Amino acid sequence: MRAVDLTPPLVGVLRFLARNPGSTQRELAEAIGMPPSRLVAMADELERRGFVRRVRDEQDRRSHRITLTAGGEAELAIIAREAREHKNELLAALSAEEQDQLGELLQRIATQQGLRLGIHPGLSRTSGERTEPS
Repeated sequence: MRAVDLTPPLVGVLRFLARNPGSTQRELAEAIGMPPSRLVAMADELERRGFVRRVRDEQDRRSHRITLTAGGEAELAIIAREAREHKNELLAALSAEEQDQLGELLQRIATQQGLRLGIHPGLSRTSGERTEPS
């Protein structure tokens, strides 16, 4: 993520918001296994860069909903392109079938380790917790 000057945890927050637009800060913190206080600092950074916008929740004025801005969506498009290029270079020696098999094997390991699907491990580790496999 050096190419886009974002840490993997910040990218993880952007990716989560792309899949869950309008999440509250509390919902986001719970989903990624992070203390709300740590998330506030990350949301501040993303807002400072113009990638997200916080809006007061209409139903609960104590809460804020976080959405991606056009700048955040554009940054995610750059990240996705960089990730595809990196994946293609890294896996060039494998056939499509082998790549699929590798993905399945890595997913089994991640599940066994209690990692959350779609959540960067660095996000959950910031809380000092690890999700136990079910």
